[in-house]
Amino acid sequence: MATLKELRKRLQSVKNTQQITKAMKMVAAAKLRHAQESLVETRPYAKGVHEMIAHIAARTESNAHPLLEKRPRKRAQIISLTSDRGLCGGFNSNVIKKTGQYLEGKGLDHSDALARDEHEHMELALIGRKGIEFFKRQDYEIRQTYVDILTDPSFETVSEIGSNVIADYIDGNLDAVFLVYNEFKSAIAQHVVVEQILPVVPTLTDINSKVDFKYEPDMTTILDTLLPAYVNVEIYRAVLESLASEMGARMTAMDNATRNASDLIDRLSLQYNRARQAAITTELMEITSGSEALKQV
Repeated sequence: MATLKELRKRLQSVKNTQQITKAMKMVAAAKLRHAQESLVETRPYAKGVHEMIAHIAARTESNAHPLLEKRPRKRAQIISLTSDRGLCGGFNSNVIKKTGQYLEGKGLDHSDALARDEHEHMELALIGRKGIEFFKRQDYEIRQTYVDILTDPSFETVSEIGSNVIADYIDGNLDAVFLVYNEFKSAIAQHVVVEQILPVVPTLTDINSKVDFKYEPDMTTILDTLLPAYVNVEIYRAVLESLASEMGARMTAMDNATRNASDLIDRLSLQYNRARQAAITTELMEITSGSEALKQV
């Protein structure tokens, strides 16, 4: 049975841990609000760019620009987004699991399995230390690694990632590019998605889809400007989705940890009080016994 000193030490340790988890929850909540605001501002723009590029791709021949070119899918890249720090529940493990499933072609739904089966070889571009630490221990090809992207994400920083992806695709080193990330739903809900960003998937959503646009100054100039911007915007939106999801997951995890610490403090306090009461009772019995013994002398 633990001594009173050991119980006091453990009780104080749990209380200190609870203070840390409370502080981390408050920090995560503040960062979540900021990340949510950035995400809400970016989503409509990203959606508009995606729809515009999809419409252009539907009206344009695939050989009009290298980023529209559809090739035999021999080599594909997965850009996997995890966090640089832990203590955020299943946030990282869910992305890592989904990425692993896509690499192995196992445990996927029908549409993902069809897309995965088209590729002979798959490589990784990893954003976030947790994904890098995990996949470096596995037997997968890692082409690029990026850290501290989610610490303070900016479009300029993300554009560097997009430039690497675009250069590899144009040079023929890649035939398809996918994003795997946590899509933000709410502070307590995130959903892992696999999204193809290259080549652009055409969509026909209106009755005038076969009517082409009028390009000014010309089609080549427009595509040279819009297609790289589309890739950068998609990656930037995924980074913001991932950041908001991370903060929501960390806030939830720290809230659970704080409540668990409260329960543990209650149990330890009860155990400590019982042990203290038992010690006091023992001391009183010893004093009484000593007093009685003295009376009989």
